[in-house]
Amino acid sequence: MKPLACYALGALLSLAACTGHKPATADTEAEDFSGPYNEMYRPQIHFSPAEHWMNDPNGLVYYDGEYHLFYQYYPEKSVWGPMHWGHAVSRDLMHWEHLPIALAPDSLGYIFSGSAVVDWENTSGLGTKENPPLLAFFTYHNPDAEQAKKTTVESQALAYSTDRGRTWTKYAGNPILPNPGDARDFRDPKVFWHKASSRWIVSLACGDEIRFYASPDCKSWTYLSSFGRDRGGHGGVWECPDLFQLPVAGTDETKWVLIVNINPGGPAGGSATQYFVGDFDGKTFTSPQRETLWMDHGADNYAGVTWSEAPDGRRILIGWMNNWLYAGDKPCVTWSGAMTLPRELGLVPGPDGKGYLLTSTPVRELDGLRGETVMLKGLQVDGTLDLTKRIPFVRSALDLRLTFDLAAAKGSLATRYGVRLSNSKGEHIDIGYDRNRQAFYIDRTHAGSKALPVKEFAAVHTAPFVVKGQTVDWRLVIDRASVEFFAAGGRVSMTDVFYPSELFRTVELFTEKGSIHADGEVTQLQSVWNPSK
Repeated sequence: MKPLACYALGALLSLAACTGHKPATADTEAEDFSGPYNEMYRPQIHFSPAEHWMNDPNGLVYYDGEYHLFYQYYPEKSVWGPMHWGHAVSRDLMHWEHLPIALAPDSLGYIFSGSAVVDWENTSGLGTKENPPLLAFFTYHNPDAEQAKKTTVESQALAYSTDRGRTWTKYAGNPILPNPGDARDFRDPKVFWHKASSRWIVSLACGDEIRFYASPDCKSWTYLSSFGRDRGGHGGVWECPDLFQLPVAGTDETKWVLIVNINPGGPAGGSATQYFVGDFDGKTFTSPQRETLWMDHGADNYAGVTWSEAPDGRRILIGWMNNWLYAGDKPCVTWSGAMTLPRELGLVPGPDGKGYLLTSTPVRELDGLRGETVMLKGLQVDGTLDLTKRIPFVRSALDLRLTFDLAAAKGSLATRYGVRLSNSKGEHIDIGYDRNRQAFYIDRTHAGSKALPVKEFAAVHTAPFVVKGQTVDWRLVIDRASVEFFAAGGRVSMTDVFYPSELFRTVELFTEKGSIHADGEVTQLQSVWNPSK
């Protein structure tokens, strides 16, 4: 959901950035960027709209063999505008079929973010038990009320479908949850069925807290409780909450996890996603957690929420691969916005058994894109080691997996080590670990910020983490203009985009002040839009 305070400046800047900027050099022209879904910065293994603006993922639900992905969409330009719900479906979370716009603005307002569920028992009366309805919950944002500087700008509404999500009807009794009068920011309903109390629960972002409501039929709602005024980060507005259960790996425990997106106020500046681990009794969410925990320490994973009804009990999340600091300024032409890879979430005990950590790893369906693999054995790095000539498919998306042996250096272990992606223009991005600071980092200060002239873009993003043991596993999923980095069993994740004047086609390992040993493999990931790429 879009904080409108950012829109005016972003729209003005992005008009120039997204309609006229076409980076071209002799080097980039050597690559063929013609054809659909093949623009220079177009993701090849991530979801993006065919054209125009996209931000938050919405309405994530699995039904009848299909994963539904709705999203905030402006179908007229590649800049933010009156929000609709775009729509796509997939059977494998990788290959997506675009469907017509599901929900469009009306007299009650724009269609902001929300969720979707399957009403299996037809509690709403909007379908039948034989043909249960899909229910979509969304926020109406009323621009007239905003113009009049009223507090009651946002309210919650309902739409339903009885044809597998192909067409949608807005409920005649909307809004189902009017603005309480004390919350200008009252948005992003995430609904689930709470089995223990036999009723629906909705999490709603209200300013800088989360409020919970309950309903027997998804149409009439009763306030239950609130959470968060004295917890977590409060550097900006809270948005896009999600409450769900996860088992704790290696134990018999099950805990409740509350995801809360925030903008601004993230660890890398601007947008980010925090989370809380605790308990929910059907009315109140409680957590002993005092530390602010972040799902992703990069700059470009926001508004992440999870699929309802995902098979095999998996909890699968997808986010918007962007940041409101510069979302309107990207050097794009026909489209703007992409999603992260879908990620499977897990929960593990925290360091020294204190608290809990959320883990995230790419879903196993990513393996369905695997092409050729090159094994990387016995890599000794002291300075730089160029891997490019070993990778015949270096112009494809890559899945790079490395195991660094911290014991093999025998006293000369590098103070910094990692992976560098670069081009012939001297632009590069470093993904590394700093032993002195005990933190993973992504340094994109030289990643082509001239294409995106926003001072906050060129920065170093860090994820504090103490690496213990003799080895540490890394995984980098690299697309044309993004890297998603996972380490330590998914305890660390970082997502950053970049816009070099020429795509990064050189892959190196590097060290500073010492050496390191590594083994691994790199796999070609075939384009979901252009299989030959």
